[in-house]
Amino acid sequence: MDAVLNFILGLLLRIGLPVLVTVGIFYLLRRLDERWQAEARSLPVLNVARTPCWEARDCPEEKQKSCPAYAQSDTPCWQVFRAKDGVLKEACLGCDVFRQARVPAQA
Repeated sequence: MDAVLNFILGLLLRIGLPVLVTVGIFYLLRRLDERWQAEARSLPVLNVARTPCWEARDCPEEKQKSCPAYAQSDTPCWQVFRAKDGVLKEACLGCDVFRQARVPAQA
C-alpha cells in the first residue's frame, strides 16, 4: 500500500505541481495583459490619419513645404523618414506623433 501511495504522490509532484505552476503563471500574465490594455485604452490617442505631424508639432509653413512628409501626406511621417534598411530615425522614435499612433490591425 505504501508503494502505491508513494507512486501517486510522486506523480502529483512530477506532473501536478508543474501544471499548477503553469496555470498560475498563465493567470497572472492574463491579468497583467488586461491591465495594460485598460491603461492603453485610457491614454489619449493622436489620430495620425486626421492629424498630420506638421500640425501636431506646429511646424512653420516654410518648414512644411520643404518637408518630405508634407509632400506625401497619405503616408505616416515616420514611414517617409524610414531609412532604406528599414531603421527608423532616432527623432521618430521619441516623437509623440509616432508614439501615440494606433497600431494598424492585421487581418
